[in-house]
Amino acid sequence: MNCMNCKAVVDVGMEICPNCGFNLRVQRKCFSLSNMYYNLGLDKAEIRDLSGAIDMLRRSLKFNKYNIHARNLLGLVYFETGEAVAALSEWIISKNIMPENNVATEYIATLQAEQAKLDMINQTIKKYNSALKCCRENNEDVAAIQLRKILNQNPKLIKGYHLLALIYIHKGEYEKARKILKKAAKIDKTNSTTLRFLKEVDFQTGTQTSLEPRRFGRRERTEEQREDERERVVSGDTVIIPPTFRETSTAATMLNIGIGLVLGALVVWFLVGPANTQRINRQADEKVVEYSGKMASQEAQLNQLQSQVDSLNETTASAQQQIQTAQDTVASYENLLKAVEAQQQGNTSNATNALTEVNPEALSVDARAVYDTIYKSMQSTMFQELSDSGVSAFDDSNYTEAIDKLSKAKNINDSDYTVLNYLAHAYRLSGDTDNAISVFQEIIDKFPGTQKATKAEQQIEALGGTVKTEE
Repeated sequence: MNCMNCKAVVDVGMEICPNCGFNLRVQRKCFSLSNMYYNLGLDKAEIRDLSGAIDMLRRSLKFNKYNIHARNLLGLVYFETGEAVAALSEWIISKNIMPENNVATEYIATLQAEQAKLDMINQTIKKYNSALKCCRENNEDVAAIQLRKILNQNPKLIKGYHLLALIYIHKGEYEKARKILKKAAKIDKTNSTTLRFLKEVDFQTGTQTSLEPRRFGRRERTEEQREDERERVVSGDTVIIPPTFRETSTAATMLNIGIGLVLGALVVWFLVGPANTQRINRQADEKVVEYSGKMASQEAQLNQLQSQVDSLNETTASAQQQIQTAQDTVASYENLLKAVEAQQQGNTSNATNALTEVNPEALSVDARAVYDTIYKSMQSTMFQELSDSGVSAFDDSNYTEAIDKLSKAKNINDSDYTVLNYLAHAYRLSGDTDNAISVFQEIIDKFPGTQKATKAEQQIEALGGTVKTEE
């Protein structure tokens, strides 16, 4: 066992670390609690109580973040709920902690081998965010269509079921919501959100939802039928039921009727059918000629109308582009004025925020000169504020804002290791593998032969990329 304070190797029976004096009883207690919560999480995962398993496994990692089994299982549970990015993050952390003989390596390799499936999962996450945005903009019908497509591609995405059910509840379509929530319950039996939504549906409809599978009596009835078909025994004697008897006269009558019907059908087929077919074909030919003339005329009109529509679309697109350009120019001038005003008032934070939103290419020569003067005077301050904001957002797991701030800081100074390292990890944790590999490669190029470059190479390999070397 290793001391968690100084990493020194200690004997199992020791209570105090001989190297640093750390109380090893506390460490053993933490490890014991971690294992206990891991076992509870494993039990819950086996009965598909996935939300409960996630809670137990997170507690296990709080007591021992090096518990590889708990971290790998947490990744599997995340993947089972459709959270592929979270699962991949847990497995990558696990692999970094224990690079050798770690089953997480196989999970990562399997997931990366199916690149199409991984891309599909990433697309469903992006589409889910788009559907969520549509809901916030009151476009619930569009969101419902997107969510149904998402769930066809990624049927394990619990959040997708919840959002679609919420849309149905809001529209008063409670039976559709019940059906969607029952599908979600099959994935995670005790998910609190699923159960809360089902309770609301039950309250509105007055019908109790049953999550137990239906049991049909077909098998029991079949056994009874088989039992009736067996030989019946009465007082030790076998009684065999005789077959039903039909009179031969009735059978002969039915046979004669059948023969008459067949002969009548043959007469109609060979005598009446050909004349009727010729008449129908002649009428069809006349209709085809008539419709062909109409279609030719309508096609010419459609082509003319399509040309007009295309011309109007080009004019509209050009006008929209001009409007967008004018709006960007106005916004750049407004932000430049805000930056000047904030600088004069000594408010460097507001000045930095405004200056980063200015597009220098949209400014006139004089305005560009003002922008360059302010930019040079505030360059270091802007870099420090953007860097600090990006790191703070990263620590809060707000990777979108972290990428925005750190990218702007990188545009000012692309040789700062802290900015490059945090930006690369923000891309990695947000699922943008390509950009993460690109920034890690920049670290290797700018800091060759250093430990920083070595760590960046390890991250690229963990993401399945290839390190580029200078020839």
